[in-house]
Amino acid sequence: MSDMIKTRVPVDNPTSQHLGLVLVPGFSYLTMAMAIEPLFVANWISRRKLFDWSTLSSDGLAVTASNGIKTAVDNPLGTEQRFDIVLVLASFDARQATADTRLLQWLRWAERSGAEVGAIETGSEILAAAGMMEDQTAPVHWYNIEGMRERYPRVNVTDTLYSIAGRRPISAGATATLDMMIALIARAAGKQLADEVAHHLLLQKRPANVHQKAADVPWPTAARDPVARARQIMAATIDEPKPCNEIAGMVGVSERHLQRLFRQKLGASMAHIHHMLRMERAHQLVQLTDLTITEIAVACGFASLEVFSRAYKRAFNISPSLDRRQSVDSSVFRLSVSADSAPT
Repeated sequence: MSDMIKTRVPVDNPTSQHLGLVLVPGFSYLTMAMAIEPLFVANWISRRKLFDWSTLSSDGLAVTASNGIKTAVDNPLGTEQRFDIVLVLASFDARQATADTRLLQWLRWAERSGAEVGAIETGSEILAAAGMMEDQTAPVHWYNIEGMRERYPRVNVTDTLYSIAGRRPISAGATATLDMMIALIARAAGKQLADEVAHHLLLQKRPANVHQKAADVPWPTAARDPVARARQIMAATIDEPKPCNEIAGMVGVSERHLQRLFRQKLGASMAHIHHMLRMERAHQLVQLTDLTITEIAVACGFASLEVFSRAYKRAFNISPSLDRRQSVDSSVFRLSVSADSAPT
């Protein structure tokens, strides 16, 4: 690696940039590292201070990440520093931070002072609460998309990895943050340096508009696959669930054949997969929106509040009325939601 450092051709007239990373309680420690490390590597390779960064919190005190690590910050929010880019880092319990008036006012001030103000993971919800996301593009983690769309209908919510358009650098979270930081390095200091940083980080760069597609979900995506098409129909009609024989007719195969394909490819019946999709949507709406439990039951196609509450409690071991936060201690949706949790 030392040979690469010596032989690298320096970028002409690179732009030095100062980034402010605002840590919100419950932020992802992983994404903080992914935001900072590419900047450090860019400085290290170039042997120049192309980027520097400061961590901030609303009151200047240490902030506890989602993994429990208490993280000291450099400064409280204030007007002493000017930033080229500000990124709000949030993950769990971001909705609590939307009530932090000091934070929301400071973000608006930072933008008026010339900074690009963006976010990582659920930090985009805080920007939306500050009134800074209307008609802006917000790549959102796939699990939070429904909640974000419900709470902030004026935001252009996408399931892509990141965006640096419109002076709103936003990452959907996790490894997409690395991709966004590489793009920001390329914009400020050139593609050659950005490519070298990616190479040192063993990163296969992905474009901003790549869809997340939840790579860990073992559902087929081929356009002509009847199982994939049946799943799409199920997901699109959660509020008015269709019977299995009708879905089979819509994809052009017999119900018996489609049931066999579901068991071969997904290891479960159509009814179980359909129920799992409904419970996933219910879980998102319960934890991420202000809809009433009755409204959520209707939106997820349940005939009554009683049936919905019973199914939810069987799936997540907690009643929906007691599960209205997305926190580290809240219930978690798993792809293995048991068939035993299906409504009777």
